[in-house]
Amino acid sequence: MRVNFTVNGRPQEADDVWEGESLLYVLRERMGLPGSKNACEQGECGSCTVRLDGVPVCSCLVAAGQVEGRDVVTVEGLADFAKQREEHGHGGACGTGACGGGTTLDAAKRWQAKPGQDSQTGEGVELSSIQQAFIDAGAVQCGFCTPGLLIAADELLERNGDPSDQDIREALSGNLCRCTGYEKILDAVRLAAARQDRQEEAV
Repeated sequence: MRVNFTVNGRPQEADDVWEGESLLYVLRERMGLPGSKNACEQGECGSCTVRLDGVPVCSCLVAAGQVEGRDVVTVEGLADFAKQREEHGHGGACGTGACGGGTTLDAAKRWQAKPGQDSQTGEGVELSSIQQAFIDAGAVQCGFCTPGLLIAADELLERNGDPSDQDIREALSGNLCRCTGYEKILDAVRLAAARQDRQEEAV
């Protein structure tokens, strides 16, 4: 089958997709986006997390055919996606429908990559606040779990700008890291939340 969907703001087309092919396989092998990692292939580790219409999902569990006409954001497009969100503000219900803030589905669908920036690879794009916080807090070690953690943390901070430690732990509970005791990862999310709060106060 042929699948048409948007990836990091760009319309994409995948041909000859077989019925059991996962979104993860299409992203990595057909579209050259290796950021989402292939680890457990059972939706247990979170290393393949992407946003599908704004909602974090394990791309290994999503059949490629399910994304027809939908929007996908991978870690390669996260910085550009976050910048678009900042420029257009927060409004309406988030992708999960469970919160009052965040980016509406209509707003997410209008998001487009800008010329001069490569949302395909993430090169030449200023890092998002959560990406910079992971670097500053030393939360990146081997890096295998990092893309999924970044996607999950970004979605958390979109809907909850002042998360408690329990909120952070719950939001990241589907993401496994085998290098750390998670403390630096929690520090990174706290740091990004604090910086986001200062930016909002300045505006």
